[in-house]
Amino acid sequence: MRLLKVCKGKIKSVTVKRVASGKLYASILTEDKDKKPDVKIDIKKTVGIDMSMKDFAVTSDGERANYPRYYRKSEKKLSTLQRKLARKVKGSNNRHKAKMKLARLHEKVTNQREDFLHRASKQLIERYDVIGLEDINLQAMSKGLRLGKPVYDNGFGKFREMLAYKAERCGKILVKIDKWFASTRLCSNCGYQNKEIKNLGVRSWGCPACGTLHDRDINAAMNIGKKAIEQTTLATRGSDASGEGQSNTTY
Repeated sequence: MRLLKVCKGKIKSVTVKRVASGKLYASILTEDKDKKPDVKIDIKKTVGIDMSMKDFAVTSDGERANYPRYYRKSEKKLSTLQRKLARKVKGSNNRHKAKMKLARLHEKVTNQREDFLHRASKQLIERYDVIGLEDINLQAMSKGLRLGKPVYDNGFGKFREMLAYKAERCGKILVKIDKWFASTRLCSNCGYQNKEIKNLGVRSWGCPACGTLHDRDINAAMNIGKKAIEQTTLATRGSDASGEGQSNTTY
């Protein structure tokens, strides 16, 4: 048995789960009475994140996550193991062995993806005080735009969950921007809205108003970052006006 993390506080419950590969995992729920860190938010340390099918995520600072696409890399091997499993006689030992091989590969891909997401989310939480990202309906995107495999492979939904609980734990602010916000079509330099670039195939465009040349993803991330600052500032002023003080949470 391997303990991945030392438990702090009073243990409330333990949930044991068996995965397809036969391994057992125990999730321990504890009650920790330690107070949340009192972090003074620096609005200058704000970053906007735009979801990208190619790079996983692009920040307003121009950085790209360069996700390794673990599922895509293992897809051919997964298909081969799936075909071998289908040819085995049901109930036989050979079928059971083939099933375990397939399950172990799926588990490896899942573990690789989660390790990447944990590292990426931790890095963002450590570097920034305010993080903005769009509240996208990933399920609708995967069906409507036929992006099922890229959305599944990236694990962006899991990434948002990790950012949310890590931000709360560290006293940082996660701002969810409305999904209808035109982050891609707005010029981050002058605010002009270009209605001609709805096509996802357009990866760069020049602003007709100010002439600025934009990378589609970086421009969107910059607009998301500005919107996050705007929403955080309004929320902070509202808290100050009510006399409750600033509450670091998810807006």
